[in-house]
Amino acid sequence: MAQSSSDGLVVPEGSTGHRMSRRNLLRGAAVGIGAVSLPALLSACGDGPGGNKNEVTVGSNASDEVPKKAYAAAFAAYEKKTGKKVKVNTKDHNDFQENINRYLQGTPDDVFMWFAGYRMQYFAEKGLLHEISDVWSGFDGFSDALKEQSTHEGKQYFVPYYYYPWAVFHRKSLFAKQGYEQPAKWDEFVALAKKMSKDGTPVAFCDKDGWPAMGTFDYINMRLNGYDFHKSLMAGEEAWTDTKVKNVFDTWRELMPYYQKGALGRTWEEAGQSLQQRKTGMAVFGMPHPGTQFPENERDDIDFFAFPEIDPQYAQDAVEAPIDGFLVAKKSKNVDGAEALLKWLGTPKAEDTYLALDPNNVAVNDGADTSKYTALQKKSAELVSGAKQISQFMDRDTRPDFASTVMIKAIQDFIGNPKDVDGLCNSIERQKKTIFSSPVG
Repeated sequence: MAQSSSDGLVVPEGSTGHRMSRRNLLRGAAVGIGAVSLPALLSACGDGPGGNKNEVTVGSNASDEVPKKAYAAAFAAYEKKTGKKVKVNTKDHNDFQENINRYLQGTPDDVFMWFAGYRMQYFAEKGLLHEISDVWSGFDGFSDALKEQSTHEGKQYFVPYYYYPWAVFHRKSLFAKQGYEQPAKWDEFVALAKKMSKDGTPVAFCDKDGWPAMGTFDYINMRLNGYDFHKSLMAGEEAWTDTKVKNVFDTWRELMPYYQKGALGRTWEEAGQSLQQRKTGMAVFGMPHPGTQFPENERDDIDFFAFPEIDPQYAQDAVEAPIDGFLVAKKSKNVDGAEALLKWLGTPKAEDTYLALDPNNVAVNDGADTSKYTALQKKSAELVSGAKQISQFMDRDTRPDFASTVMIKAIQDFIGNPKDVDGLCNSIERQKKTIFSSPVG
């Protein structure tokens, strides 16, 4: 669920503007992006040369309780079905992301959890993934768009498992108690934030992890300037000194007085907990972020609204909906076992097993059982299927070296000092020119 970036940008054709069914989900999505490495090395627990052919190891970033239990159930179902052993090596989500490059070049697990699109393509380009086109030949229920998100240079490397939208999340009961109404437009959104702040429940905000605030930037940018501008800006084709970009930061600054204080020292988990504890009123999050921080008996109280309209020309057309799934490491010691596991993970049964314990995501396979979806899952599926364009998230939509080394710090600098927009944009543009003029890797 959380984020970092990759290789030179490949941009698919934009949306036609028609409503999308779940089968056509992400037809117009921007290609997602890979991650840049940071110093620490994730250690995997391999079995030496050749490995154990009756055991598949899985590198997991599902360190939070809800997805961890859901994956455990899915892997247990596979073990029961096949008699094979799945050994899961779970790492802290953010650590996993930050160190993925060195992990894959070191001693990785056979299978690992990661992200679709450009993030996957980055590692395929570097030769760190095992091709699984033969696995895909037996799949049914995935749209062409999902296959595109799993493909690099005509070959498949990724098995999608679920997606989740970003929106503005809150407690239904808090809104009812305080008489808050879900805003559809920016001025209403700011007015609501102001009222919440006066009521002692400011807007939840965090960026210690480096990526959460990117979602707010993306949405303001797409609402002000449109999805196509978002794509071209992430591709390095637009100047960060452009008035359009400065307007994004200027608009964002309107919300700053109503945020929780100390965002740079707060993790996304802590921000989610503040919603659960009614210490804050709402937050721009991905669907799993509040869901994993609420006890099961309170999850029915979670609701959301689409990020508000700013310019009627773009309305609320674009939605961020990242796709997560599985890949096979090139250094896998049990490729046959890894492929067998991925064949099962690509089935509706595998998704049903997982989602029965994690209602914070939405299935990607058309054959998955949606009859038991919660109201939040149904609303999430409707939000995404009704979108005219789908983005993946800033650090999935641009180069890893740009997202991780430039934009994480730039946004954190903005949060710390939101007044110097000109200086901020000048700095981003200088670094962008250097990075985008050099090859990735």
